[in-house]
Amino acid sequence: MEKGDIAITVDIDVEPWGGQRYYVPTASGAISVVVCGDPDKPALLTYPDVGLNYISCFEGLFSCPEASLVLYHNFCIYHVDAPGHETGAAEILSDQALLSVDDLADQVAEVLDYFGLDEVIGLGVTGGAYILDHFALKYRERALGLILVSPLCRAPSWTEWIYDKAMINLLYFCGMSSFVKDTLLQRYFSQEVRNAAGVGPDVITTHRRHLEDMQSRNVMRYMQAIHRRIDLSESLKKLKCRTLIIVGEHSPFHDEGLYLSKQMIRRYNALIEVQACGSLVTEEQPLSMFVPMELFFMGYSFYQRPVYSLSSSPTSPLSPPCVAPELLSPESLGLKLKPIKTRVSVPEE
Repeated sequence: MEKGDIAITVDIDVEPWGGQRYYVPTASGAISVVVCGDPDKPALLTYPDVGLNYISCFEGLFSCPEASLVLYHNFCIYHVDAPGHETGAAEILSDQALLSVDDLADQVAEVLDYFGLDEVIGLGVTGGAYILDHFALKYRERALGLILVSPLCRAPSWTEWIYDKAMINLLYFCGMSSFVKDTLLQRYFSQEVRNAAGVGPDVITTHRRHLEDMQSRNVMRYMQAIHRRIDLSESLKKLKCRTLIIVGEHSPFHDEGLYLSKQMIRRYNALIEVQACGSLVTEEQPLSMFVPMELFFMGYSFYQRPVYSLSSSPTSPLSPPCVAPELLSPESLGLKLKPIKTRVSVPEE
């Protein structure tokens, strides 16, 4: 793939956050990439979970004024959707070869190639976190950092294997049925949100409608790729990519996040558990990600704190003098911090 290859662009006005959509050709087919921000700034690339696209997976986070200001002040955002997961996508032809997690990781590298990006910080959720982890292991020189939300890193357990097989069959034979939607919502959100009055039902209703609009066969293909994923445990022990792991306390993949952190070299990762939250922290409790992310970004030389930031944000739980990661207060954040490093060290050369 050369940067000169043609990508189809879609009208900038149809995308949130001032984004422009590209259909970037890759060896495994064209994929949707929405670019938001100044392309001269460092790149941050997002990848959503199964059944979600960049809007339904990251709208809560990017609609949070504090987080969006920090992100757009420092980065150009490249929102990558899994094949056929973008809004209005057509069903992927059944005669096209099944994609593997390796193919999806290669697509991320091809997106970087197309836009002329040497390196990127990745932000992924669950299945998307696995894809970016796989990308970072395969293209180590191109992964500047990772923010992994309720990530996967091992091959499916027997329980997950049975669950995935059932979901794949249901998606194939029954489409996006009510049972499939309910099961996916259980994957994303905590029981508190699914059963709560007030904001919870609005979030659930929005995501249920989103799932109704998805092409069920396309969701099935992404789930098949994640279902056939390999165990990354041994490779993670050698990964020196600075990594922030944020895991929902009530996520079905909670133990995976803890396990991933233990497999990595301790000085290169920080783990935060968000209390009373499911897998989709970006939607369920997006504000809980703001301070950990900004502290993570402080480890990079290019990072510039916007005026409306830790020292001036009325909703920031840190007082003005508190600028070091070790001064994080779990009580003030409403977070439960595991006893591994909350300071993210700069890797040695």
